[in-house]
Amino acid sequence: MIIEQELLHAAYALEEQTLAEIYDLYSPRLYRYAMRLLGDAQISEDCVAETFSRFLQALQAGRGPRDHLQAYLFRTAHNWIADHYRRAPEPEPLKDDLPVNGSVEESVNLNLRQKRVRAALRELTDDQQQVIALKFVEGWDNDEIARVVRKPVGAVKSLQHRALERLKKLLLDEA
Repeated sequence: MIIEQELLHAAYALEEQTLAEIYDLYSPRLYRYAMRLLGDAQISEDCVAETFSRFLQALQAGRGPRDHLQAYLFRTAHNWIADHYRRAPEPEPLKDDLPVNGSVEESVNLNLRQKRVRAALRELTDDQQQVIALKFVEGWDNDEIARVVRKPVGAVKSLQHRALERLKKLLLDEA
């Protein structure tokens, strides 16, 4: 927490070294988070770039986080992802780079399962999606998640429970 406070203080002064340090520290985590929800490397890179662009704009305007830098960045990324899904869906390009390890059938089955899970996740509310991604993809504890979604820990637990029940129903009904 102290490191975040020091980073934020220097970031508000727009110190290049600090901004680069923040990017180096958080961009891999944000990319992994976006990739799990989006399933596309290029779009995930766009999400990370836009997250940091919005962060920099907020700093330049004197707004932005006063504490909880990580929560701010993940909330910004999640909002970008939610906006992405609200826009008209783009056709998914065909990929001709199937992995050589394992059979084509295994690769196709894995790809189909991943698409089913992503589609089921999109059926959840924005808050539920965020809680599930932060809890099970990023491994955050409920206190950290509560800061991101700006809700009490009890509400986070409730969101997680309802989301898991909904996912279970969606995925089992399709099976």
